Amino acid sequence: MNSINATVANNVFSEIPDQLSAEIFECILKKENIVIERIISNGHITTAGQWYDQANDEWVILLQGQAILLFEEHQKRVTLNPGDYLLIPAHARHRVEWTAPNLSTIWLAIHF
Repeated sequence: MNSINATVANNVFSEIPDQLSAEIFECILKKENIVIERIISNGHITTAGQWYDQANDEWVILLQGQAILLFEEHQKRVTLNPGDYLLIPAHARHRVEWTAPNLSTIWLAIHF
């Protein structure tokens, strides 16, 4: 995606590759205490045994596709469909258990 420019519109659904060998994490905006990124998955999951354990809160919305997150505490699974969002508190260990293999899953994540 293009860097932020007040006179140029960008689209979160543009420049989606047809084939992905790995998930794509793209920074859209980074300011003092906030990072906004677009994540593109296509059948990708978190590596077995790996957990995300982030120092900051993360608010995420699924824009396209489907995904299942697993939270380590209580082994709670959360299924996300387009439009679903949630707040992942800092240090809430989680992983991506599944993303739709037949279409691009597009996430918008805000770290703060």
